[in-house]
Amino acid sequence: MVIHVGRISAIFRYPVKSMAGESVDVAQLGWHGIEGDRRFAFRRLSDKSGFPWLTAGRLPELILYRPFRNIDDGAIAPTHVQTPTGDRFELFSEALRDDISRRFGSAVELMQMNHGIFDEASISIINLTTLQSIEHTIGRSIDIRRFRPNIVIETFESKPFAEDAWVGRKLTFGSDTNAAIQVTMPDPRCSMINLDPDTATPDPAVMQAVVRLNQNNAGAYGTVVGAGEIRVGQTVSLMAESE
Repeated sequence: MVIHVGRISAIFRYPVKSMAGESVDVAQLGWHGIEGDRRFAFRRLSDKSGFPWLTAGRLPELILYRPFRNIDDGAIAPTHVQTPTGDRFELFSEALRDDISRRFGSAVELMQMNHGIFDEASISIINLTTLQSIEHTIGRSIDIRRFRPNIVIETFESKPFAEDAWVGRKLTFGSDTNAAIQVTMPDPRCSMINLDPDTATPDPAVMQAVVRLNQNNAGAYGTVVGAGEIRVGQTVSLMAESE
């Protein structure tokens, strides 16, 4: 049994982990997530743990760095990064590395991983009604980019946190593509959702609302089980648990 649950409202990818993302109308869903998503990250050289990546949780200003392509050659990977002060450096340059190291207060280096650098899974989704419930609780509008989703879904049924019920099931996209993900777990949120994506100003009320409304979960993670093209406007379908 197939249930049409909504449509794709927006698609985002984040070329460099924890830096600003980019909105796209069309993307390729590959076996390691959206092509071009989180293929680069800065590593903290002093950290010997299993998660040495520099994130905005440790350096909030990192979300104000904006990767971009200096030449329009059809490539996905960025070539340059604009800093919060407007300087533009090549992605692999010492100047960019030194700028971030200075702000962080410790040395970092750029890493490239062909399979991506993810926290829990290669795809994150969120339902627009979930966002609206959080907005209603705090009494003001908030930017969906705080949640750094890959796929934003506008559901036909206005049910906040519907993503929780999708865990363990498969979502498919459109009727002319094999693109599909297996929803694997709710998305437990960290303090990054408190950061305004344009200023990095913190607003603790956002995370407080998520904790109060849904035990700190908002959205869900998934793994790719079908590669293909995804597009804004595509129908999103939920497969029965036995399928």
